[in-house]
Amino acid sequence: MVHPVEVQCSLSCSLVHLFHVLRECYSTAVWPSTSPLPPLPSKRPAELSFEANKRLKECHLDFYSSAGQAIDQQEDVKKSQVPHLRKMRRRPTTLSIPEPCTASGFVDGDEEKHVSEKEWEVEGCGYWLACRRGHRPVMEDGHGIIPNINGDPKQAFFGVFDGHGGRAAVDFVSEKLGKNIISSLAGQDKQEIQPEVAIKAGYLTTDKEFISQGVKSGACASTVVLKDGELHVANVGDCRVVLSRRGIAKALTSDHHAGREDERVRIESSGGYITCRNGVWRVQDSLAVTRSIGDASMKEWVISEPETKTIRLTPDCEFLVMASDGLWEKVTDQEAVDVVRKHSESMKHSSKELVELACRRANRDDITVMVVDLQHFAR
Repeated sequence: MVHPVEVQCSLSCSLVHLFHVLRECYSTAVWPSTSPLPPLPSKRPAELSFEANKRLKECHLDFYSSAGQAIDQQEDVKKSQVPHLRKMRRRPTTLSIPEPCTASGFVDGDEEKHVSEKEWEVEGCGYWLACRRGHRPVMEDGHGIIPNINGDPKQAFFGVFDGHGGRAAVDFVSEKLGKNIISSLAGQDKQEIQPEVAIKAGYLTTDKEFISQGVKSGACASTVVLKDGELHVANVGDCRVVLSRRGIAKALTSDHHAGREDERVRIESSGGYITCRNGVWRVQDSLAVTRSIGDASMKEWVISEPETKTIRLTPDCEFLVMASDGLWEKVTDQEAVDVVRKHSESMKHSSKELVELACRRANRDDITVMVVDLQHFAR
């Protein structure tokens, strides 16, 4: 008669060997690198029950340990791959810019000011300037400042420029436009022409000189000349000049967008066309502005003749806000005036606060803001 212990030992050994066979088959299919278990040692029947149970537990532990390691390895691979794939699929919200740009503007008519920062401020007698580079790797805004024209502290030139297609045009305009306008104004008495005509001549001369260099980029511009108690404003493109009169904002310039009806008629009458792409009206399916300096390939339709305006400075004329479209796309004319008026005792930080306000409203374009205290230049 077979002893029950021997039956138990035999069954245990059979189960252990069956488990070994199944494990080896599964390990070969899923984890080929898993090494087979060593054979069970031969024991007496009395010791086999305890040893079989012990080995059975060891087999379970070994199996789950190997499976766990393999699963951990697979998880590590997934963790290393999934973020990488997500990073490639996800569109970045911000762009890092490795190198700072260089912006230039003329101060005192002769001294060129270079700034190698993403953000900066310039302060002078009666004016404050703040600039910030947007998402582009190169800052395409510029400015021009010529105070004390002919030694007169009540005369000055201010300009804000917004380039497109590179920095070539905005650098040239920053250097030449103010000088050409002042030169034209200096000869207006001899030629007996109005200041508006002289200022237009300065724009056209600058445009002709730049196009002769064979560069294809362009620039928008808004300029102000303070002379003899008068304010002469001119612009091409979408840079804007806003006057604060007793706290009420008044735009002194009109943006030359392709959506303007009068500009559309002018372009179509000259053989061009206006199209809408992604919600933006464009000239010849390209430029969003209808007037600029440069853009030689489109000069037949995109002209450089500015719109001008002259007003007499009065005690209720408080200040000017001159800025590129990076500000005006996010901040209204009245909002800009209200921000500056908060600093009525000192306008020093008003231009920077306007830049920060546009950035808080998700602006990613280049921004240049200039605030001019008209009381400083009043006769």
